[in-house]
Amino acid sequence: MTARTFEKRRVGQTALEVTTLGLGGASLAGIFSAVPADQARATVHHALDAGINYVDTAPQYGLGRSEHLVGDVLRERRIDAVLSTKVGRLLAPVVDGQQDKGAWVDPLPFNQVYDYSYDGVMRSFEDSLQRLGLASVDIVYVHDIGVATHGVEGNRPLWKQLETGGYKALRELRDGGVIKAIGLGVNEWEVLMDAFALGDWDVFLLAGRYTLLEQTSLDPFMTTCIKRGASVVVGGPFNSGILVGGDKFNYAKAPEAIVAKVKAIDAVCQEFGVPLPAAALQFPLTHPAVCNVLPGPRSPAELDGILDWWDVSIPGELWTTLAAKGLLAPGTPIPGGTA
Repeated sequence: MTARTFEKRRVGQTALEVTTLGLGGASLAGIFSAVPADQARATVHHALDAGINYVDTAPQYGLGRSEHLVGDVLRERRIDAVLSTKVGRLLAPVVDGQQDKGAWVDPLPFNQVYDYSYDGVMRSFEDSLQRLGLASVDIVYVHDIGVATHGVEGNRPLWKQLETGGYKALRELRDGGVIKAIGLGVNEWEVLMDAFALGDWDVFLLAGRYTLLEQTSLDPFMTTCIKRGASVVVGGPFNSGILVGGDKFNYAKAPEAIVAKVKAIDAVCQEFGVPLPAAALQFPLTHPAVCNVLPGPRSPAELDGILDWWDVSIPGELWTTLAAKGLLAPGTPIPGGTA
């Protein structure tokens, strides 16, 4: 296939530049339904062939499976891709077959152990390099810290680990030139405001909170990113599938109010002859803090569908009409002004 020429945006104040479309590695590891290994690897190859230069993975995804699969392709291709993985979970071998698979259909034989301490971060990083079979990665995110994952009380000691040791480990890796950027990868923007109090970060992977459907992170989080020189990678641009014709929102059945709002947004898209998924995919990039949108296709065919949506030309009037109808949060940056 012919590679596209994607726009590239700078990651924070680093020298890294990523294509505005990336490849998320969670679905490839078989969440909710199985993905054959050859299909997963073919999807990564297809993304690189298309001109996408940013791939994200994590130890959690398939309990090691995603990192293995992504590493297989990047070792073979020896291509100049930007790669991110995550810390905060160590993988422990399953004892007596007692595995918590979570939503992973065919994970590797490990259970996850949360550890955001100095030693935990360093161990997690080194383990990821082993699973990837690579000598380096570019970006390391602290994964799923916050009350959404751990609850209020459960998060307190884990945040203390990050505050007293984990952040120091990340700074040592970055400032020593071992990695190029640090951040957090989460589903809630509030914890990212707490992270700003710990020090400086380069980039945040935020899933689901700055999308065509929901802009709850707009202020104070996104505005603070601009002030602090940090970038945002938008994960979950389809809000768990509701914006591509599914019935899930935030990994659960969508409530009626969400379904109604999606119908209203879709009506505007139809007015301009734009497929709703195309608008959803391209919307986050209207914000100057956003450097990348990160969908998670499960196959080369799904990726082709995403690329088709990516190629749709969207008139500025679509965004201004959404804003006029109150379907975008006040202050949302859109071409030609704000909502």
